Amino acid sequence: MVRSIRAMISLTLMFLNTLALGAPLCLAALLRVLTPATLEPTWTRLSMRCAEQWITHNNLILDAFQTLDVTLNIDADLQNDQWYLVICNHQSWTDILLLQRALNRKIPMLKFFIKQALIYVPILGTCWWALDFPIMKRYSRQTLIRKPQLKGKDLETTRKSCERFKLTPVAVLNFLEGTRFTVEKQRQSNSPYQRLLKPKTAGAAMVVEALEQHLTAILDVTIVYHQKTPNFFDFLSGHSHPISIKIEQIAVPRAQQKSEQTPHKSVGRAMQQVITDRWALKDAYLQQSLEPN
Repeated sequence: MVRSIRAMISLTLMFLNTLALGAPLCLAALLRVLTPATLEPTWTRLSMRCAEQWITHNNLILDAFQTLDVTLNIDADLQNDQWYLVICNHQSWTDILLLQRALNRKIPMLKFFIKQALIYVPILGTCWWALDFPIMKRYSRQTLIRKPQLKGKDLETTRKSCERFKLTPVAVLNFLEGTRFTVEKQRQSNSPYQRLLKPKTAGAAMVVEALEQHLTAILDVTIVYHQKTPNFFDFLSGHSHPISIKIEQIAVPRAQQKSEQTPHKSVGRAMQQVITDRWALKDAYLQQSLEPN
């Protein structure tokens, strides 16, 4: 009963926080549409400042109603005025809250790809649109068979979003697995990893290619839920089990120019190799962290 009350109070306060900061954020988005294009970066930066304040307030709400046992290990040079691609394993909706908690104001506000259906979520959907979050429409395999012209539309959305990401420093978050990890999904997908699903590299490679001249680094984040992976309500109710967050910085792969000595190597292939190497290390780290003592 106490846990449920704690969760409901947290949700109510977060909702009020969203109402309070959603209004100026949407106003900034409206001004961006109505004013000259030269002012667009100004309104974008203002929108991001509003969102960062929203995250700060949410963190204060969480701290007021529970004591999180989070260990943060950062092996990276984090700066708030640089461009980053952030990759992370995905296990729960709480991953986003933890990433925001760990990285808010240390790097630019995280922007991540959201499903088209989520744009209709009251208030938040408008805020995501105002903040230029990439809206992805996923097509089923059957739909793509019937309408092959739709193949690659999601990557085209990624490409267009990246053009807007060049306006101001940004951190693009990509959950490479594409969905939350479960043992059942791991089995059905024939994943070669023990604690991860197979990564999808196309979207991340396109971000690197489009922002290659802007990106400072790739941040590889590994979230470890010791003992229990919480769902969103469990987390708000008071998650007492330890959580570890490891953040490592890796270099941005660059396309090699074709020469007699070096065959052409695209960014996509280079990025695929980087992710393959990182995923093997990440899986080993998760396995070691979660082994019973």
